[in-house]
Amino acid sequence: MRRFEKAGLISLGLFAGVALSLQFAAHADKESAAIPLPVEELRAFSEVFGRIKSDYVESVSDKKLIAGAINGMVSGLDPHSSYLDAEAFKELQVGTQGEFGGLGIEVGMEDGLVKVISPIEDTPAFQAGIKSGDLIVKLDDTLVKGLTLNDAVKKMRGKPGSKIVLTVIRKDVPKPLLFTLSRAVIKVQSVKPKLIEPGYAFIRVTQFQEHTTENLGAALEKLFKENKGEMKGLILDLRNDPGGLLNGAVGVSAAFLAKDALVVYTEGRTADAQMRLTARPEDYLRGEGSKNALKNLPAEVKTVPMVVLVNGGSASASEIVAGALQDHKRAVIMGTQTFGKGSVQTILPLGNNTAVKLTTARYYTPGGRSIQAKGIVPDIIVEDPATSAFDNAFRLREADLDKHLINDKQPEDKADRKKSASPADNKEDGKKPDFAEFGSKNDYQLNQALNLLKGMQILHGK
Repeated sequence: MRRFEKAGLISLGLFAGVALSLQFAAHADKESAAIPLPVEELRAFSEVFGRIKSDYVESVSDKKLIAGAINGMVSGLDPHSSYLDAEAFKELQVGTQGEFGGLGIEVGMEDGLVKVISPIEDTPAFQAGIKSGDLIVKLDDTLVKGLTLNDAVKKMRGKPGSKIVLTVIRKDVPKPLLFTLSRAVIKVQSVKPKLIEPGYAFIRVTQFQEHTTENLGAALEKLFKENKGEMKGLILDLRNDPGGLLNGAVGVSAAFLAKDALVVYTEGRTADAQMRLTARPEDYLRGEGSKNALKNLPAEVKTVPMVVLVNGGSASASEIVAGALQDHKRAVIMGTQTFGKGSVQTILPLGNNTAVKLTTARYYTPGGRSIQAKGIVPDIIVEDPATSAFDNAFRLREADLDKHLINDKQPEDKADRKKSASPADNKEDGKKPDFAEFGSKNDYQLNQALNLLKGMQILHGK
């Protein structure tokens, strides 16, 4: 059995209207049955359960109490572990093709409020102006305070075309902001390729989905055919890519690395959590019928000068790719420090059509670096002048999340992170300024990457 069929590996937390493609673990680790139960603590739980059943002001079903207890136990571990009831588990299984209904927001919980980690590109939330760091305090007429994250996400999902009003608190904006969004069936285009100019290709990966490796292979073949002469440089854009499937990250890395090069390895407490994934088809194909979309790539793909663009919104699977290409010195990493999510979540079915999404491992770059709560530091720091003040002040990262796992290889050092700009430094008074669309002619970081590739051509005497 392939390793990806043994465990469900995903990248980021909970999405409002986003369900990433997943594999699911068939059963919990058998060794768990041998773990002794804490009798005194379970007795206390039983007493509280009984008191609620007998004395609470209203009758409460056993199902609701047990579900609440499980949810509290799991959600108290870290920001990415959660309990999935039957409805949430079904939605997670359905949304496996990069198509889903909802708003397109990646969210977490902070102080009882829903915190926006990132809006997904080309979705209703992104187009309406929802920003990273926004706190959602009200969904239509329902206050978020007191809801679980799962309950809040359920309210944000709904029939495509239906509307919802989000009441949002934004740092340094004195009054709450109201956003009226129309829910949509969201089709995220994972791979966006184009020739910037003859000899220079640009590929943007917005999210790592089930078919990302396949789409990347087709895009590379098309770009190399469209380019009439020598391909002089390639830019891989992972900015604001929140992650996705682990095998997608391995496949994208494999497109540019030598065969059998180590891409990422994981360490956890169970045997299934100990993995070494390399640039070979066995480690990125899913299912017996999968075809290797990378086998017909031009040989130049492995050697063409390359720049990878990242920023604080590049997370998990994006960080795996950037870290692998950086450690193997295959590409120059350019941009700003990444999000820092270096943990692996596994979907563990529990029966009754419910499941637990549980953090089961940390992952590491080929050189042994842990990304957790630190991220990838670019080889060349390039900030976008139009957005740097806002990003420095308000960009949310893994290290900002409550209960985040520590970096076991390198203790957190607050001095590692760029000092946040104060509100006085932000001339936009808390509002994010307009910025150029990624991949457009006014994209400052893209233009700097292109200049670097052209400079490399000159240095190589070409």
